[in-house]
Amino acid sequence: MAKAFALIASAAVCVAALGACGKREDLKPIAGEAPPPLPVGARKQPTTEELTTPDAQARPARSDELLKRSERREPDDFDLPPPG
Repeated sequence: MAKAFALIASAAVCVAALGACGKREDLKPIAGEAPPPLPVGARKQPTTEELTTPDAQARPARSDELLKRSERREPDDFDLPPPG
């Protein structure tokens, strides 16, 4: 019983310590350091907001369109049986 309590208490301490790790403020460049190099093809340095916002490929939109009727699939030339 004492071992179980010690295990639960140590797990609670670990969770509390990990919960305090994150910061909730804007990123700022280090004073006196050179800014990161300009990305290839960019005309200006991207802002922090631009760098941390995922694009459409990284976070595609969800499609909730329901299938209203069955449709026969078109033949697929690449739908081959496994070799063997």
